[in-house]
Amino acid sequence: MKTNVSTLLEIKYPVIQGGMAWVAEYHLASAVSNAGGLGIIGSANAPATWVKDQIQKMKQLTKQPFGVNVMLLSPHVEEVAHVLAEEKVAVVTTGAGNPEPYMKLWKDAGIKVIPVVASVAMAKRMERLQADALIVEGTEAGGHIGESTTMTLVPQIVDAVHIPVIAAGGIGDGRGMAAAFMLGAQGIQMGTGFVVTKESLVHENYKKAILKAKDIDSKVTGRSTGHPVRSIRNQMTNEYLKKEKEGATFEELEYLTLGGLKKAVVDGDVINGSVMAGQIAGLLKEERSCKELIHSIVGEAEELMKGNKIYG
Repeated sequence: MKTNVSTLLEIKYPVIQGGMAWVAEYHLASAVSNAGGLGIIGSANAPATWVKDQIQKMKQLTKQPFGVNVMLLSPHVEEVAHVLAEEKVAVVTTGAGNPEPYMKLWKDAGIKVIPVVASVAMAKRMERLQADALIVEGTEAGGHIGESTTMTLVPQIVDAVHIPVIAAGGIGDGRGMAAAFMLGAQGIQMGTGFVVTKESLVHENYKKAILKAKDIDSKVTGRSTGHPVRSIRNQMTNEYLKKEKEGATFEELEYLTLGGLKKAVVDGDVINGSVMAGQIAGLLKEERSCKELIHSIVGEAEELMKGNKIYG
């Protein structure tokens, strides 16, 4: 499957793995890259030494292109930005901030820069900053989200910019990929689907919580604070939503989720932890390898776009 995105990133399939904090480490990312997609290491709030170690371990497991996701609000972002330039990673994806201060540094190092955007205005701004492509993330995605759906946001941004668009949020099989392409995207990014792959090192409890999730099990907390987060409902989300309704302070709500993602991903506490996952979780029913997942999605999308496969 060749598109402008796969050509730009020099990968076999235009499938990007989300840079999920505590999830997207080098084992998972290398498996995705080796399967023909683009593996991403999620730097989150980690120090530059950790990021450098992850990159070097990644290079031992794959000769294929890979990237690093940078959370621009991280207290270590300055040091991390320079490590990425020194290591000459193929791609940087960015979120939670403006990558402008680091664009020249990364571009001079030959790095492709792909910001995650959730609005037309931000997409246009990133294009002006010479971003190579855009990851357009709809509210169906897991973790921190915007307001617009993938279905409505992707075509609007495709019409507004001249650089390739990668659709994210609510994509879990070939139907989602084909739909994204029909909307004008030239690649997809998936997070939740890769969380439950065999190569993902998250706690088994986290995987099971996603695999047994139903269509109604996705909840959004933090709308009142302006920082909405989508997770699988549990005791923590129920308590959070109750406190939000009662008008709890920002500090009270923050305390409730402190370290919540690590609790779920590493410790396996899916009762009080943050089981971040997208609305697509209800579609995921089995653990597969990254290769099996990518091949299944791409193959199904190709058949659908050729008109050889019809549902209903």
